[in-house]
Amino acid sequence: MKFNWLSEFLANIVNASAITEAVTRPLIGLHQQLTPSSIYCRIKSTSAEALEHILIACAVYFLVCLGLYKLTFWLSASASPTTTVPGASNNNNNGDSARSSSGLRNALQSGLRSVHLPKPAVMGRVLLVIAHPDDECMFFGPLIYTLTQRDGCQVYVLCLSNGNFEQKGQVRREELFRACKRLGISESNIILVNATNLPDDPNVEWRSDAVASFILHTVESLDIQAIFTFDRDGVSSHPNHCAVYYAAASLCLANLLPKACKFYTLDSINLVRKYLSVFDLLCTCFMSTHWCILSWKDASVVRSAMMEHQSQMKWYRWLYIYTSRYMFINSMREINLSDIELEMQIHDN
Repeated sequence: MKFNWLSEFLANIVNASAITEAVTRPLIGLHQQLTPSSIYCRIKSTSAEALEHILIACAVYFLVCLGLYKLTFWLSASASPTTTVPGASNNNNNGDSARSSSGLRNALQSGLRSVHLPKPAVMGRVLLVIAHPDDECMFFGPLIYTLTQRDGCQVYVLCLSNGNFEQKGQVRREELFRACKRLGISESNIILVNATNLPDDPNVEWRSDAVASFILHTVESLDIQAIFTFDRDGVSSHPNHCAVYYAAASLCLANLLPKACKFYTLDSINLVRKYLSVFDLLCTCFMSTHWCILSWKDASVVRSAMMEHQSQMKWYRWLYIYTSRYMFINSMREINLSDIELEMQIHDN
């Protein structure tokens, strides 16, 4: 009994060491996990896993877009009426299956259309307002080609400068006429403005009233039913492109356009979508109200028209004509008075 205090003292020491070990063990493990090498390994493994998921998602998206692109033009080709052989016997089962397949095809066609534009009856005379020669091919090619393929649709081009920024005004004038001819626009439907107050120069601000006067005169003299031009971002943010929009918007805001004339703008999109080529189809169909999509064969017409602008065919333009979605897809939206008022407020701010 004399040494009870010693045994109790030793027992307390053992318990204290056990408690200390229990507390410090997680801290030691945490310290080992927070070493630079362990942190690097964890980040590397997590990044590799995230990158793998991103690549899989991109691959799935591209495959879906490619499938929808093919399906869209297959449906357009199959939409043409089929002829029946006279005197052929009708089978009820075959008739039922044909009707069901036709119903499925019609349902798909209503959702997947290469062209989603207003009816031709309200777009018989269309004016495209651009800032420079080559804008019609670089940005509006699919729209122009689609409209010129419509029966009874007259397309006019109002180009507000002769492209004399590099002292090549006469050359670019001839290139514009040749390119428009490729797209189905006759030379008589092209109005080329050569005004000293509207030079082809990104450093010169175009006055909205000067641009608006040209647009209004053309609309009234040609009895235009629809105007297509750039939106407030001008696709490439070129100041001349933006000036064209604000001039047309000021006409609409002042209620100077004829009541039967509609105002449409080409959608400006971010840099990633801009160079997705046909793979922007899914985003376009979900995010736009009006669009036109060209097949690879039809897009070759737009490419050949762009190649008529030989004076502008730098190396990066060759990349553009094969990778830009504006060579395959155009998406537009109709602009009303409330839209213009909002965008004017944004512009003033």
